[in-house]
Amino acid sequence: MPEILQLLWGTVLLRPYVFAFLAVYLVAAGAHLGWRKTLLYLPLGYGLAWLSEFSSIHWGFPYGDYYYIPRTREVELWVAGVPFMDSLSYFFLSYCSYSTALFILSPVTFAKGDFFLLETRALRRSPGVWILGAFLFVFLDIVIDPVALQGSRWFLGQIYGYREPGIYFGIPLSNFGGWLAVGLVLTGVLGRLEGRGWLEGKRLPLLRRVPCALLLGPVLYLSVLAFNLAVTFWIGEKLMGLVGCFLVFFPLLLVFFFTLYKRKHLTPEQIAAHLMDFPSSKARTLLPGYETELE
Repeated sequence: MPEILQLLWGTVLLRPYVFAFLAVYLVAAGAHLGWRKTLLYLPLGYGLAWLSEFSSIHWGFPYGDYYYIPRTREVELWVAGVPFMDSLSYFFLSYCSYSTALFILSPVTFAKGDFFLLETRALRRSPGVWILGAFLFVFLDIVIDPVALQGSRWFLGQIYGYREPGIYFGIPLSNFGGWLAVGLVLTGVLGRLEGRGWLEGKRLPLLRRVPCALLLGPVLYLSVLAFNLAVTFWIGEKLMGLVGCFLVFFPLLLVFFFTLYKRKHLTPEQIAAHLMDFPSSKARTLLPGYETELE
């Protein structure tokens, strides 16, 4: 046990950025979903992610035939041939993809200096959020994996490789197919956690009272993209960085204008549907004279 704790501490010291993103996940998901779902998803998400990686390094499914380079086994925690921090990242990547899908598909508005995501329980469990969340999860990997493969040139270190280099900056297309399959499972699990009575808190999560707390999930999503693009340019991979920026810019522009459109066309029925599912929501402050609030 002391050795495991030492390796875990070594993981924190070696990969502080992973644990910084993990901390944001805990705050963002705690405010959004409540602590019970947030904490339950930790072992569920980790277990599914680890299983997918273990399967790939042994049998080539679902990501393709790749391998880990065990150079850091003496200083950080590994679990049966898989770096602990690698599987750890999946649940905050999947959560921020899921919450960004909800942000895109839900009515939204700003009022009284706060942000309101007028989602419903049906939307949280909907096929649209499930599928969009999975594709957003893959989109993260399109930016992350090329620079991660260049880990020897930055503080990640060279921890993995592909036996057969792929056509996208060395990444095989099978990897993205695997991320889509795993993303569908992980975002599906997040959706299925909704509506479980024993996971529902009786009160509004305390963190929800912080202004704009429900933007933390999408902000985490953008932060992961920005971090990896910054590292890409830092190591001198200009073409890779420009491709990543190009891929990010146009969807981001579309989401920006779609958000403005949704805000302008918010209806009383959308507010009522949200409050029916979440009666303690701060959005109840929108109901009195909401027309003037949005002008």
